[in-house]
Amino acid sequence: MHDYTSNKLHTLADHIVEMAANKSRYIFAIAGAPGSGKSTLAQSLQQLICVNHQRSCQIVAMDGFHLDNQELIQRQLLEVKGAPETFDLEGFRKLLADIKSNQGKIYAPIFDRDIDAVVENAYEISTDTHIILVEGNYLLLKQSGWQQLAQYYDSSAYLEVPMALLRERLVGRWLSQNLDIDMAIAKAEHNDLPNAKLVINESNAADITLSIR
Repeated sequence: MHDYTSNKLHTLADHIVEMAANKSRYIFAIAGAPGSGKSTLAQSLQQLICVNHQRSCQIVAMDGFHLDNQELIQRQLLEVKGAPETFDLEGFRKLLADIKSNQGKIYAPIFDRDIDAVVENAYEISTDTHIILVEGNYLLLKQSGWQQLAQYYDSSAYLEVPMALLRERLVGRWLSQNLDIDMAIAKAEHNDLPNAKLVINESNAADITLSIR
């Protein structure tokens, strides 16, 4: 068990670079509940790897594979957007397979929270990118389909965060989207926190656990 501190961040970045040394491409998965800080961790690690170690490193976010809202409406899933079944799992799997094989230029999507939609082909992953940091809620989920994604990871980390802190962060996230406090709490409790409990209870163990207390 590790504390999520500056020293640990440097140690983790050093570890990733060391483990990637003999590989043309190294994929490091960062999993955790919604609001656990996966994006922040990935950005911090990318900065350390690129600046301190002078290695090429890019982030790939699972959120780029949210299904379109119109499709969710057709499937009657819009109210649970963010649950595992509301993602394009096969599209995400194919991207990971392409990244792993490293056969040519790859273009990846991002999810824009401000417009609540995916932006296709938002950035390029070139063949000379050495380290890929993949981050997402369900990267270690035990469910069929999700569980098979582990074949593409060289190593993995899990962010362990107390439920009370997750709730605070998730409500704050909705407030930042200009919802009032009652709606923000309802959004967090109706959807985000059940997804968080799923991740906490139904994820396989990671190689490294980063714990926030």
